[in-house]
Amino acid sequence: MRAEAPPTGAAEEGELVRGWLRGTVGGLPAVYWYLWAGLLINRVGGFAVLYLSLYLTAERGAGSALAGLVVGTYGIGGVAGTLAGGVLTDRWGRRATLLAAHLACSAVLVALAVSSPLPVIAGLCLLLGLTQAMPGPAFVAAITDTVPAGHRLRAFNLQFWAFNLGTAGASLLAGLLARWSYLGLFLIDAASTLVTALLIAWKVPETLGGAGRSGPATGGMRTVLADRIFLAFVGLTLLQALLSSQTNTIVPLAMHGDGLGPGAYGLVTALGGALIVLGQLFVPKVIDGRRKDRVLALSMVVMAAGFAVLTVADSLPAYLAAAAVWTVGGMLAAPPNAAINSELAPPLLRGRYQAVFYLSFPAASFVAPALGGAGLEAFGAGHWAVVAAVGMVAAALHLAAGPARERRVAEAPRPAPERPAA
Repeated sequence: MRAEAPPTGAAEEGELVRGWLRGTVGGLPAVYWYLWAGLLINRVGGFAVLYLSLYLTAERGAGSALAGLVVGTYGIGGVAGTLAGGVLTDRWGRRATLLAAHLACSAVLVALAVSSPLPVIAGLCLLLGLTQAMPGPAFVAAITDTVPAGHRLRAFNLQFWAFNLGTAGASLLAGLLARWSYLGLFLIDAASTLVTALLIAWKVPETLGGAGRSGPATGGMRTVLADRIFLAFVGLTLLQALLSSQTNTIVPLAMHGDGLGPGAYGLVTALGGALIVLGQLFVPKVIDGRRKDRVLALSMVVMAAGFAVLTVADSLPAYLAAAAVWTVGGMLAAPPNAAINSELAPPLLRGRYQAVFYLSFPAASFVAPALGGAGLEAFGAGHWAVVAAVGMVAAALHLAAGPARERRVAEAPRPAPERPAA
């Protein structure tokens, strides 16, 4: 008996789904997916740092102030690790840097699990920040090496999605594991980091070209710091990061001032994470074929609109609406930001360029609370009008800087596609 053919409508829907999948995840090389999987595993398992301060106060007897100082060493290590990771990515290679960083990080997490003296823990926190920040430039440089230019926008969009999906998973697991055992928290984090290292060792070849392995790249960090077009782009990324940092530093204070508790802020952050996880995969279809400077300008306008809502927000629904708007702006910005960074960086300096680019985020996390707290205290709800104005200025500057970036990319020599070394 012959099986009946599916209805035309169902067949069309199936073809639409397959077409969407091809347009979203198709055409990317196998090495990219191993890098993507390693990043996701590492983020899902990277929950120990989320509970460092609670671990210090609950298990090691530190006061709140001392715990804050100890955890602060993690941030210092992160800045150093970002710079070191960028330099080593170009000197040692992408694969070697990823392996060294993950293996060292796994050892540091085991040491943290069994250490008691607070000075030792502070030193290990610094090393943890260093070893967890080092892989960032190497991951992005390897993706840029591996993925053809025409597919990088989708590749970086999927990377951003995996990062947020993994962070959401880590937050859920951390709460469960912390109730069970802080020792288990650190050891499982160490195990997931080791699994990532083994995956990279097994499946990810060195993607840096043969010329890059022969010695240091010409010019080194001096070339990066003399690149005005790139530094202008980093400056604009810093403005975006300053806006994004408001959401986890100043927004909770504003909500508290409006009589909303931690549970309400938890709903706001959960909404942002859910929107990214559910909607980020559709972003490439929306922005594909459009000029990156215009997409970034639009993203800044959307983010500014979200913060403008806070000038009149005094209830949870208003804060949720604002969060939905600024999250969409951030979702639009992530793929073109990474793509522009990969286009502007010379192949032999990709690690260093990534390191300087990534420094805009810790810089924003330091500047945003200081300026934002003072602004909220001085202007009240008017602070959000200032934040929205910064977003509009950033949008205008993206449109002004975009043509020079486009010319730079168009005039750059186009080398033959690189093949990863065996």
